[in-house]
Amino acid sequence: MLVGRRAEQAALEQLLARAQGGDSGVLVVRGEAGIGKSALLQHMRETAVAVGFGVQDAAGVEAEAEFAFAGLHQLCAPFLARAVELPEPQQAALGVAFGLREGAAPDRFLVGLAVLSLLAEDGPLLCVVDDAQWLDQASAQVLTFVARRVGAERVVMVFALRDPGATDVEAFSGLPELRLAGLGASDAQTLLATAVRAPMDDAVRDRIVAEARGNPLALLELPRGAPAVQFAGGFELPDVVSVPRRIEDGFRRRANSLPADARMLLVVAAAEPTGDAALLWRAAAELGIAREAAAPAEAAGLLEFDFRVRFRHPLVRSAVYRAATPTDRRRAHGALAAVTDQQVYPDRRAWHRAQAVVGTDEDAAAELERSAGRARARGGLAAAAAFLKRAAELTPGPAVRAERALEAAHAKHEAGASEALELLTVAAAGPLDAVAQARLGVLITSVVNAGRA
Repeated sequence: MLVGRRAEQAALEQLLARAQGGDSGVLVVRGEAGIGKSALLQHMRETAVAVGFGVQDAAGVEAEAEFAFAGLHQLCAPFLARAVELPEPQQAALGVAFGLREGAAPDRFLVGLAVLSLLAEDGPLLCVVDDAQWLDQASAQVLTFVARRVGAERVVMVFALRDPGATDVEAFSGLPELRLAGLGASDAQTLLATAVRAPMDDAVRDRIVAEARGNPLALLELPRGAPAVQFAGGFELPDVVSVPRRIEDGFRRRANSLPADARMLLVVAAAEPTGDAALLWRAAAELGIAREAAAPAEAAGLLEFDFRVRFRHPLVRSAVYRAATPTDRRRAHGALAAVTDQQVYPDRRAWHRAQAVVGTDEDAAAELERSAGRARARGGLAAAAAFLKRAAELTPGPAVRAERALEAAHAKHEAGASEALELLTVAAAGPLDAVAQARLGVLITSVVNAGRA
């Protein structure tokens, strides 16, 4: 049993039991970083397997939040062979969404129906989506559409959503929720005792428990690496930083203590959102990093390597990436761009290449513009907007930069994002022709009115 989570475990187990009886279920598990969402979901996976469920996982990745249908593809990839059994309109919509066939931007209603049909064939099935706050907009909309329509298909869908900091969680509104609070004092002390083997003063223990505010990962990570004498004399941590940020700082300090090659390998892994181990090793070789560099990162409990690359916790990824110097981030993206197959993953290669640029680069900007066109064709407005925004930043010529900024602002506005006004300022600096000036005026009015609504 997880410490202090008996009621939550029971609620999840009841969902599985009802699904076994033919009644599908949906739940959004919410809470701050480190509060135990992933541990609770792992317990649910193990329970589901034990009672005969199939389990399918997906996870939102911050670096993939602009790629339309990326999260949905994770969940559905094992079932795509059965897509030929779907009605032709659903086949077509799903094929275009996943880039498997050409066509107009897919109707998301049809994509949702196709996904519902695929999942319903495999019951009893547990679908787990971790870090759902980082799902791309298209995937979030389709998956919550499906979640509202599972009925007697023996499908359980569980989403883990981080609070605060979610970028777009409106799609999850109205779904049943389980909000995870911090552990109580007694449970917190029990968990802390598993992390600290040295003798501990009562005052020190109480301070750690108080500062962790019941956050399980904080209780496990804050004492890690501290000398035993600190537990007998005091445990000084700043009170002004939030618990998740403190946890992230702890991961960052641990990463910074590694040898240079191991740190750089972590940066490459953090910049590569798919967890493709073969791609990571190709990028490492591009940078002259030997495979032995992985050993210190694994020994420090930051990363696991097999056929996938897994960070110990999502905060490790963000801590490593944010702590890296701009130069190291550019080196990592440049290596990933160099080893990413342009024929198979043109958009991902374009994105990595763009992040490796210093200053302006028309070739990289034009490649991003082409990626934006492909994203828009698939119905990925948020992805198109992100590509165009970066393309505008990389464009050396003021006239072309203004045009791309205007297109990016239009895509941002269509996608419901809030950065359109900033891009319109870039576009207004021009020069723009008369037609573009007219579009600019109309879009400014629309964006301002939307902000007042």
